[in-house]
Amino acid sequence: MALLLILFTLIGGITLSAQSSINGTFSRRAGTIETTFLTFLTGTMFLTILILFFGSGHLLNLLHAPKWQLSAAFLGTAYLMLTVIAVPRIGVIAANIAGIAGQLVIGMVIDHFGWFHSLVISFDMKRILALFFMLIALYFIYKGNKRSREEASA
Repeated sequence: MALLLILFTLIGGITLSAQSSINGTFSRRAGTIETTFLTFLTGTMFLTILILFFGSGHLLNLLHAPKWQLSAAFLGTAYLMLTVIAVPRIGVIAANIAGIAGQLVIGMVIDHFGWFHSLVISFDMKRILALFFMLIALYFIYKGNKRSREEASA
C-alpha cells in the first residue's frame, strides 16, 4: 500500500510540474490572478461533481471546523499564485525545487514541535543534511537557468 501511495504522490508531482509550467505561460497572457482564479474555478467545478457522486455527505462540517484549519485553503491559494509568478521568471524546476525546499523547512519545524497535531519527529543530522543538499541543488539549478537565459539573450 505504501508503494502505491508513493506512486500516487509521484504522479501528483508530475501533474504539479506540468500545471506550473502551463500556468506560468498562461499567466503572461491572462494575468497571474486571473490564471489562479481559472485554476480554482475549474477545481471547484470538478470537486462539485465528485462531491455530488462520491461525497460522504458531510460538506456542512466545514462550517464547524476550527478557524485555524480553514487557513489551509488560503495557504494553497497563496502557493499556487506564488508559483504562477515564479515559473516564468526562474523556470519550472527552480520553482519546484524552491517549493520543495520550503516544504522541507516548514515540515521539519512542524514535525519537531508537533504543530497541528502532527507526530513529533526531532531534528537530526540526516534531515538537516538532506535540506542542505536540497538548497545546494536549488543554487546550482538557479545558476544554470540564469546562465542559460543570459546565453540565449546574447
